Amino acid sequence: MSKPYFPVTSPQLDFPAMEEEVLAYWREHDTFRESIRRRQAQGARDYVFYDGPPFATGLPHYGHILTSYIKDTIPRLFTMLGRTVDRRFGWDCHGLPIENEIEKELEISGKREIEAYGVDRFNARCAEAVMRYTREWERIITRLGRWVDFERDYKTMDLSYMESILRVFHDLWQKGLI
Repeated sequence: MSKPYFPVTSPQLDFPAMEEEVLAYWREHDTFRESIRRRQAQGARDYVFYDGPPFATGLPHYGHILTSYIKDTIPRLFTMLGRTVDRRFGWDCHGLPIENEIEKELEISGKREIEAYGVDRFNARCAEAVMRYTREWERIITRLGRWVDFERDYKTMDLSYMESILRVFHDLWQKGLI
């Protein structure tokens, strides 16, 4: 396959086939990573785009899909303007959504019942559940045409991530901004 090109030769266009052809071309040529490599080789300045990650507690819905287009458009624009834009996919693993899901599964509720079950065991169940839907997310986000690095994803439950947030908070505190 040399390039995805779709001349309009028939009023019966096959959009799903066109989509698959474009995705195959991007995979074959590693187009996303190549766009980053080229900018780096040119010594392009970085453009950092912080993308608030979705909760890792279910499948994407309309709201995720809509915001995904925005989260892809801005980094692509700055890439086209010659900047290097690293785009790592992230997972929001903290807070009530994941805890509520596990409480439902275990048929428990509240602090006392979590403590009776065992906080360490409960946290382990939460950590396992975080990655339950990753394959579906990757498939859907890729089919949307969004370019992100799933292999170098980050999770808000990763110690390195939590430490970086605490460091930023500390620095802001030291500057009297908090």
